[in-house]
Amino acid sequence: MLRRRASLLVPLPALALLAACQSGDTETAGKQETVRVAHMPSTLFAPLYLAEAKGYFKEQGIKVELQKVTSGQDAVPLAASGKVEAVAAGFSAGLFNGVAKGLGVKVVASMGASTGETPSPTALEVSKPLMDSKEVTKPSDLRGRKIAVAGGAGAAGGYQLAATLRASGLTLKDVKVVNIPVPDMKTALTGRGVDAALAPAPFTTAMEQEGAAAPVAVPPKGTTATGVILGNTFADKPAARKFLTALRKAAADLQGKGRSSDQTLGILAKATGQKLEVLRKTPPYQWDPALRPDTAQLEKQQDVYRGAGLLTGAPVAMNGLVKDLK
Repeated sequence: MLRRRASLLVPLPALALLAACQSGDTETAGKQETVRVAHMPSTLFAPLYLAEAKGYFKEQGIKVELQKVTSGQDAVPLAASGKVEAVAAGFSAGLFNGVAKGLGVKVVASMGASTGETPSPTALEVSKPLMDSKEVTKPSDLRGRKIAVAGGAGAAGGYQLAATLRASGLTLKDVKVVNIPVPDMKTALTGRGVDAALAPAPFTTAMEQEGAAAPVAVPPKGTTATGVILGNTFADKPAARKFLTALRKAAADLQGKGRSSDQTLGILAKATGQKLEVLRKTPPYQWDPALRPDTAQLEKQQDVYRGAGLLTGAPVAMNGLVKDLK
């Protein structure tokens, strides 16, 4: 039996209402706020890439422009000056020193954290020849040796290294930290320019697969030194909360098996330029579904930098550094 077609006639009042709604939608779209985000591509920032790929920012009525930078910590002043609204980056000694001197930024979210498990997404990788010769079999054997950290001791990696070495009784002052970009760490290890490297995923997996290095230790569970930093002016705008709402929705997708689903890995491969087959073999980070700023970690990080002589002046109060956008 053929079904009768619905009438195509619409009452004039309804047409007027429809036109008004369409006009309103157009006006809203025209007022869509753009959020420029500086980032150094890394799986640590998975919520950022998932929120963009899955349309969560669009749902909130904001347009996000991702701007790649070579060093996240160097991009923080861009947020303070309003050249970008947000930075996804590691927290460095420069951030603490800058805020102490009045730099107008706030930490509003945490990002990827270590699982504490082995294998780990971030690991202290030792040159394979040193491991094979038994010269280095445990972290304490690295005393006095050269360790590569992207950005040096004052970078986020410097804190992660300190957290990794702590159980062995070593501090940053007991090793020679060498500033080497992550993509160059494998070459530095094979050329014996350094003895070890604190590397993030998926570079750890690539190093191990190619026989250049082997892990000797991993950061304790929950260790995090990266997150989202906003300029003070933008942090007070409604768009800032919309931005965080979208990120949190993406973080919820990264719980449990969602961290390594085919969809997630495909998005991360495209966003970071990493090979999909490497990401499939790389252990994932973990994310707090609320992406809350980890003030306890930030306080520990500040203490580590002060102990290494990298900070000057009085300690930064957490309420001057952190803004919780609920």
